[in-house]
Amino acid sequence: MFLERTKITLPAIQKKMLKSAWQSESVDSVTLEKMSYLSDGLKVKGYLAYPKNTGKKYPCIIFCRGGYADAGALDDFYAQGILGQIAGWGYVVFETQYRGNDGGEGKDEFGGNDVNDVLNLIALADELEFANKEVWGIEGWSRGGMMTYLTLTKNHNFKAAISSGGISNLTCSDNENKFLEKLLKHYGSKLNEELCYKRSIINFTEKFSKTTPLLILHGLNDTRVLPQQSLDLSYKLIKQNIEHRLILLENGDHFLRSHKKEVDEFRKNWFNKYLK
Repeated sequence: MFLERTKITLPAIQKKMLKSAWQSESVDSVTLEKMSYLSDGLKVKGYLAYPKNTGKKYPCIIFCRGGYADAGALDDFYAQGILGQIAGWGYVVFETQYRGNDGGEGKDEFGGNDVNDVLNLIALADELEFANKEVWGIEGWSRGGMMTYLTLTKNHNFKAAISSGGISNLTCSDNENKFLEKLLKHYGSKLNEELCYKRSIINFTEKFSKTTPLLILHGLNDTRVLPQQSLDLSYKLIKQNIEHRLILLENGDHFLRSHKKEVDEFRKNWFNKYLK
């Protein structure tokens, strides 16, 4: 259930920047709210974005943010850009900062019980008259890709999913690069070998939703989460006969900055194909 909802209004200069970086619709035709909700008895923070025209029902999408702890948590500016863009395509968008972050209760477990913070967003649609709670998609970037994968082992009702630069294998990644070394150092003994194994979808793709088409995007120059993680996952999904599309982008970094327009088109078309 929602505990708090506050509409966000950005300064004119920030709106101008967002229109340049994303699109006018992400600002002009979208309402953004900062919210908190109940997840396993904890007060968890997040964002809600939806079209200003609430006279009709819109499919719902969960957006799983990247990063760990407060690093990577969305602020009002990026929430308006990232979530506002998706809402501008005609969706109600729910985002969680995960427990323990942005002033929320509990502790971020990096793919442990905080996966429930993703799943518990679904019930919030019952409180929104303009949300079509029968149609759901999910998207995640980096750590959010990992959260998306884990969510798809627990709920098979999503009609479409997208992962960009997603972590599919934590077990063998502790020495891959400075980013993952830093991540594991932050969580320390809380992310031992056994827990890393359980957070790695590559180890149990048989539990993955067989009915959710998945779009996997990855930059070939990604040095944070190596593209082999998506390649290896695709191989496993082929063996499980799970519908998916793998797109590897030449010269693409972890954030796919040089491919933004192209990537946005891929994402928009994927959701429109399966959710509308």
